[in-house]
Amino acid sequence: MKSATITTTTLEEAKARIARGEDRTNWERVDALTEEELEASIDYEEEGYPVSGTTRAIPDPRKQQITLRLDRDVIEWFKAQGPGYQTRMNAALRSYMLAKTK
Repeated sequence: MKSATITTTTLEEAKARIARGEDRTNWERVDALTEEELEASIDYEEEGYPVSGTTRAIPDPRKQQITLRLDRDVIEWFKAQGPGYQTRMNAALRSYMLAKTK
C-alpha cells in the first residue's frame, strides 16, 4: 500500500507554483488524450471513485450565461444530435457572426 499525503492548495497558490515553473504536468500529453484514454488512465483504486454531488463545474470566464427563447423544434433538433448541443448552437451562431462581419 502506498503512503500518501493529501494537501489542499488555493487557486492563488497553484497559480504561483505554476508561475515559478513548479508544475510538472505534461499538458500537451494530457490535451492529446481522448476521453476514453483519460478515463482508462485513472486508477480509481488509488484515486478513489467520484462521489455524486461533491463536484462543481467551474464556469468558463469567456462565456456568459443568458436566457434565450428559441423555437422548440430548433432546440429539439440540436439536442437530437447528441451531447454538446449548446456547444453546437454556439458554433452555429459564431459561424453566422463571422460570415456577417466579413
